[in-house]
Amino acid sequence: MINMEKVKKIVYVALFTALITVCAMITIPGTVPFTLQTFAVFMALYCLGGMLGTCSIVLYILLGIVGLPIFAGFKGGLGVIVSSTGGYIVGFIVVGLVYWLFESLKLKHFSIISSVIGLILLYLLGTIWFVWIANNPKNTGFAAALLLCVVPFIIPDLLKLGLAYLLAGKVKKFIKICEKKNT
Repeated sequence: MINMEKVKKIVYVALFTALITVCAMITIPGTVPFTLQTFAVFMALYCLGGMLGTCSIVLYILLGIVGLPIFAGFKGGLGVIVSSTGGYIVGFIVVGLVYWLFESLKLKHFSIISSVIGLILLYLLGTIWFVWIANNPKNTGFAAALLLCVVPFIIPDLLKLGLAYLLAGKVKKFIKICEKKNT
């Protein structure tokens, strides 16, 4: 017998993986490309919760690693992850795990707080990766890398976080209405 609850969860994870993929395609090139991935990551977490949202993020990254051209600029493969900006992609998993941790602690107003903490850790991991782990193309120091790879993204990412938070409430209501009609 088919467990419809499990099927729904799989479909939701797949849908939000697709959303992250589509948002990665909306790109303004740069040292670190400006995309809407962060918005989609927050939407996945806010709509699906920590566990399923993180599953969507991990699935997105795994699909990109195996070669599907779903990363920014229609790139794919392990080479993207080991490149100078791969730490920012891997950092999406950190955002999901932080959100999931705060959610499991059942703290009031955990969504925004955990998202901001996750975003800070994403920036930290991505910048460390950019400077020390990957082949740093310009031998950029940590402070210079922060100015280049983080500072220009802070306000846009906070706006994406806020927009995702506001839209997720509407999306969750819509999902509940649709599920009610189908039962």
